[in-house]
Amino acid sequence: MKRTIITTAIAAIIALSAAPTMANDVFVHQFGFGNAAGGNQSGWGHKLGVHQTGNWNTAKGHQSGGNNVGAIGQQGNANYADTWQQGWNNAAGVGQFGNNHTTIITQDGNGNIAAGVQVGNGCNANVVQGGSGNITAFVQACP
Repeated sequence: MKRTIITTAIAAIIALSAAPTMANDVFVHQFGFGNAAGGNQSGWGHKLGVHQTGNWNTAKGHQSGGNNVGAIGQQGNANYADTWQQGWNNAAGVGQFGNNHTTIITQDGNGNIAAGVQVGNGCNANVVQGGSGNITAFVQACP
């Protein structure tokens, strides 16, 4: 029993140390029918998280540079979210509740922060940040 535990612990340590410290992370959780998630990452240290509950939701995350964080959470039906991050240390977040929402966030620079939240039906948001140190927050409650 002790030998199995030690062997398992050593295998876990080797597996964790084999991952490069520059690795990118993607987390996708989808519940419902017809949901889609995709995107691309180039560079290192990126994190992209997608959580979708409902039907026919689409989430895309594009990251280049380093240490960018993107978070997309959608609950409802037929929502679309797309984040574009180029540069370093940018953070983008989208939270959509309801149906038929569209959010596009574009960040080109360093240290930018964009947040969101849309509630109801049929809201549209398009946030573009160029340069460094920009902060944008939006909340909409469309009918």
